[in-house]
Amino acid sequence: MDDDDDIPQLSSHTLAALQEFYLEQQQREGMKTSQGFNQYSIGSIEEDWQLSQFWYSDETASCLAKEAVLAAGKGGRIACVSAPSVYQKLKEQDGEDFSMCILEYDRRFSVYGEEFIFYDYNHPLDLPENLLPHSFDIVVADPPYLSEECLQKTAETIKYLTKGKILLCTGAVMEEQAAKHLGVKMCKFIPKHSRNLANEFRCYVNYASGLD
Repeated sequence: MDDDDDIPQLSSHTLAALQEFYLEQQQREGMKTSQGFNQYSIGSIEEDWQLSQFWYSDETASCLAKEAVLAAGKGGRIACVSAPSVYQKLKEQDGEDFSMCILEYDRRFSVYGEEFIFYDYNHPLDLPENLLPHSFDIVVADPPYLSEECLQKTAETIKYLTKGKILLCTGAVMEEQAAKHLGVKMCKFIPKHSRNLANEFRCYVNYASGLD
């Protein structure tokens, strides 16, 4: 009997995808050592699939960041909850008339200093004392998992932080739960990720946005 029969085999498609991923990673590492590397750009911190991280495409991140700035208004405050690629796009515009912070489980984002707040959706209100309730003009959130439990707990955080406006990105399958927990409605705008995901993603808001 051939011992190799017991070893799970990767399909040629999966192997090709993995090879492409590692090649991209090597290329990005090379870019980091070259001049002009932007530490705030999307991809400067790699996706960690084990943390269910999937970065938006550059175009989508730009669109969502622009929407957040418009919604926050002059001198506005923006909180990004589990939405690091939007935060990184906002960071590229640093110095503009708004402020922001990132609530994220992945401690690699602590490179952003005081704007980084460690966040675990399992403990939705375990937040620093200086993070006052209803102190953000808009909260942009992308719960890491497509489950009602994850959405419900993230919703607690969102409702604690926002003065009112919410921009939620999650699967199309979560439409009913999003309305139930946050009172948000689906937008026409369809967010894209840098890698194609199996689940259709959508944006949801509770205000008159520019995403329709």
